[in-house]
Amino acid sequence: LLSDIVKYQQQDAVAVITLHRPDAMNSFNTELRAALAFALEKAHEDDSIRVVILTGEGRTFSAGADLKAGIDRDVSEILQQEYRPVQEAIAKMPKPVIAAIPGSAAGIGLSIALQCDLLIMADNAFMLSPFTTISLVPDGGLNWLLVHQLGYRRAFQLSVESERIPADRCVELGLANQAVPADDLMNAAMEWAQSLSERAPLSMAATKKVMRHAADSDWGSSYDMEAKFQGELLGSGDNKEGIQAFFEKRAPKFTGK
Repeated sequence: LLSDIVKYQQQDAVAVITLHRPDAMNSFNTELRAALAFALEKAHEDDSIRVVILTGEGRTFSAGADLKAGIDRDVSEILQQEYRPVQEAIAKMPKPVIAAIPGSAAGIGLSIALQCDLLIMADNAFMLSPFTTISLVPDGGLNWLLVHQLGYRRAFQLSVESERIPADRCVELGLANQAVPADDLMNAAMEWAQSLSERAPLSMAATKKVMRHAADSDWGSSYDMEAKFQGELLGSGDNKEGIQAFFEKRAPKFTGK
């Protein structure tokens, strides 16, 4: 199902998934939604992959839904059956997913970018929630993502005013981790991914799971989940290797076991 509209490449332990509809600003149609879900599943299943980079070909990450394609069926059905699996694939992937944003991430392209665990932007890129300019509601989970990441007032303002949020402001607001010169974007993303790929995979997977649970759950249940994972991780091969490497003053070699 991987077609030419989603490129999938592997470099060492890093998978690079690239939205590839540059002529349509990587806007989402049925085919792109299906191909992206498939690519994310492939990265999830492949044990040799430890980190995923999600990016867009050309001058944009994604302009959102393909409005030119028109909507020939119930949009709530498309959101539930075609976009939701993409969002859940990122959220449930036991590996960090880094969004690398060239140009812009808008509409549901922004929802997908903000679903990722980490986010790096070209310094000339921006985020945009344009829904109110066409009398729609932010979708693809964007209301939840923005309110959780910004707080209600700021999220509401940025959405109803459809303000372009430049890269440095995104970093300031905590929507992005870093902004780098546009020409360096993919090199910087790959360097970051490579360094993360050397960290303990079971630890990263558990941290991602607990933190995502904590984002919309209470302290007590998050505490319980931490304690359970700690019980499973303590004494594992990688835990022993990490401790031994610490005492031997060397870099640990983690195997994911």
